[in-house]
Amino acid sequence: MVQKVKLSTIAESLGLSTATISLALRDSPLVAVDTREKIKEQARALGYIYNRRAASLRTSRSGIIGVVVHDIMNPFYGEILKAIESELDRSRHTFILSNHYDSVEKQRTFIETLLQLGGDGVIMSPAIGTPEEDLKLAEANGMPAILVARSMEGMDLPTYRGDDSYGISLATNHLIGLGHRTIAMIGGTDQTSTGRDRYQGYVNALRKAGIEVDPNLRIPGPRSKQGGFEAAVNFLSLPQKPTAAVCWNDLVAIGLMNGIARAGLQPGRDISVTGYDDLEEASIATPALTTVWNGQTEVGRLAARALLDRLAGSHEPDGIHLIKPEMRIRQSTGPYHPRA
Repeated sequence: MVQKVKLSTIAESLGLSTATISLALRDSPLVAVDTREKIKEQARALGYIYNRRAASLRTSRSGIIGVVVHDIMNPFYGEILKAIESELDRSRHTFILSNHYDSVEKQRTFIETLLQLGGDGVIMSPAIGTPEEDLKLAEANGMPAILVARSMEGMDLPTYRGDDSYGISLATNHLIGLGHRTIAMIGGTDQTSTGRDRYQGYVNALRKAGIEVDPNLRIPGPRSKQGGFEAAVNFLSLPQKPTAAVCWNDLVAIGLMNGIARAGLQPGRDISVTGYDDLEEASIATPALTTVWNGQTEVGRLAARALLDRLAGSHEPDGIHLIKPEMRIRQSTGPYHPRA
């Protein structure tokens, strides 16, 4: 078998001490930048591999963070993950990713596996129905948890997400300001804090404008493009003939616009549509999607920073930390026109 390259091998090849080599490979400021780069280059040339297991025995830290979300195929979570990764990279932490698809069992298995691997902490958007015991299991075993996107009743953990009620009220008020009065809400579920808050924001905006809330104008469920596309049939056949739709997210909105266009109507002219999240795709959709920026990059960055601070012994207060959403007005909304 090929013998593993040791720190002493690198030290001998450069005429330096093993301690200097170790410090340099951990990016210690005690070693000059030029020397650090020279040592790293030699380590790569010799085929040195950092022994994380040995390091974890010395420091009681594995350098591993778990991240578990609903579905990474949703670009919303992709943007959060990118921000988490960028923040963790600065402290030389790596992460293990899991999608729970709202399966509590799958999420629990991931947490247990992470504990077995000696994970330092976990960042999670909890699955629907997550019991308090699953998060307490992590915390009780010295693995702090930070929540993103969704909050959990009864758990006073640091939670980072957009202010969903306020954000949806921005979208609804925008449509009201354009003269729309029969406004449907498409997508979401009351099983999550996000769904409850967004629907409440929609209801609050209508009531404040003196518009009666019609529960029949709510089409719950869709959270994907396909779901939005399929919801277009129900939306267009509603007897109230809504002239606008507030959508759960950008994916639902883009799917709904495709369904509306397939029916021979023009989104933005015949029917106004708003999204939520301001994904990259929103600005290049046809028509460009009016939506609400939900701060997902900030959510990921702040959540990662909060976890790293906890591992360092200091932390932000527990509880919910809200990012204030902002309206992005584009071409998918326009003045009220009565539907034929």
